[in-house]
Amino acid sequence: MDLLSKKLSHHFLDAFGDTDIEYLSKISPQGLEHSCVVSSNSSLAEILGIDDNYLDNPDTLEMFSGNFVPSSVKPIALVYSGHQFGVWAGQLGDGRAMTLGEIDVSGELWDIQLKGSGTTPYSRFADGRAVLRSSIREYLCSEAMNGLGIETTRALCLIDSSTPVYREGVERAAIVCRVARSHIRFGSFEHFHYRGERDGVKKLADYIIQRHFPNSNIGPDGYRRLFENAVEQTAKTIAKWQSVGFAHGVMNTDNMSILGETIDYGPFGFIDSYDPKFICNSSDSHGRYAFENQPSIGLWNLNALANALVSLISVEELTAILKTYETTFRKKYYELMGAKLGITDVSEADSQFIDRLLLILEAEQIDYTNFFRSICEYRSREENTFLANLFKNRAGFDSWCSDYDDRLRQLSLPREERRSNMLAVNPKYVLRNYIAQEAIDAAEQKDYSLVNRLLTTLQAPYDEHPEMRRFASNPPKWASAISVSCSS
Repeated sequence: MDLLSKKLSHHFLDAFGDTDIEYLSKISPQGLEHSCVVSSNSSLAEILGIDDNYLDNPDTLEMFSGNFVPSSVKPIALVYSGHQFGVWAGQLGDGRAMTLGEIDVSGELWDIQLKGSGTTPYSRFADGRAVLRSSIREYLCSEAMNGLGIETTRALCLIDSSTPVYREGVERAAIVCRVARSHIRFGSFEHFHYRGERDGVKKLADYIIQRHFPNSNIGPDGYRRLFENAVEQTAKTIAKWQSVGFAHGVMNTDNMSILGETIDYGPFGFIDSYDPKFICNSSDSHGRYAFENQPSIGLWNLNALANALVSLISVEELTAILKTYETTFRKKYYELMGAKLGITDVSEADSQFIDRLLLILEAEQIDYTNFFRSICEYRSREENTFLANLFKNRAGFDSWCSDYDDRLRQLSLPREERRSNMLAVNPKYVLRNYIAQEAIDAAEQKDYSLVNRLLTTLQAPYDEHPEMRRFASNPPKWASAISVSCSS
């Protein structure tokens, strides 16, 4: 199957490629030597309307390896700027990624992008490459997040090679084919705003409205809708991150999707023992992006986006919309946390009850994912020995369980129905760093089997997968020594 010539369009390039304001650069990928397939995501291929054996076509494989560009395809890299660790960084851009075009999925355009395909005008003295280890992490985690029901970029395939890349040592280059509804970021708007190019801000906003909000008109109402959606969806996405214990690690404004979806997987991490101060990025020396800070950083970033939209929306309207963020976040977060405990119609008292449990988990250093999976089997305080044995302070947890019993009685929900509901929202599997590292270690020896087994498992993280059950245990002691940085 010739994926590109038959299915790809170039709407963004057609809209902006010949303007007098720079939005993008036309580029060519730099291919990989001796490329080979690590993994292909058949479930995503089906959604995209691509044959499952698409990589059997030599031209298609060479295209995803950066070695072949059909004449009908016009790769581009996008420009953007951003605040990095709270400091204005100026012009950034797709330094190691290029968009091949868009594909129509049920009437909606999704970007098809190669990440790790060589230098672009925005590479800033870097090589434009992605190493195998970071590519495996992004490939698996984007699919894991989708499996958890969290809005995210997706990954279609992962290509390994013999091309050397120089980081702390010599590593192999890889390419991830990344798929997203949009790769436009908060920083895309900041770029034109801080350059004083109001027309650049407007044209970009008009394009986003036409593409993603076709029922909204271009103009004040459409611009408000765009920003309202960014605020609402960012709040809900971060609430979902918090509910599953996910830390992004680099919440710079250039890593924030205008659609509020999770984008740019670098030094991410899932919490093991519950610690709200968890910092997954060893480059984050001051803990700006610690787990507990993510909701407030989301608001900080939305304020930065609001500043970039002042030429389109009044300050009063921007401020009013921003004020909805906290309410949206809290409502979604406690709704999700209540569901993890089998509680519906969460009240303010329930919110305090949930916070009390988290304080207990923090004090006792209880594994977050495994605790919530285990509590799906909860019957009553008298029958919770399997959970209570996890706690040194049994009295504190028993007291919480007594109140939990009272709350469950108020719900009058049959236990089996409650259990089924809870199992559907408390994952058995998340991509802990040590699990990703095991897959990386094997892949570096050209054994890609664990990558593919994990892909299937993480795409259905609520299922049992008995053959993978060791990855549902508490992490080994050596896992705490794993260090992940911005270069990862």
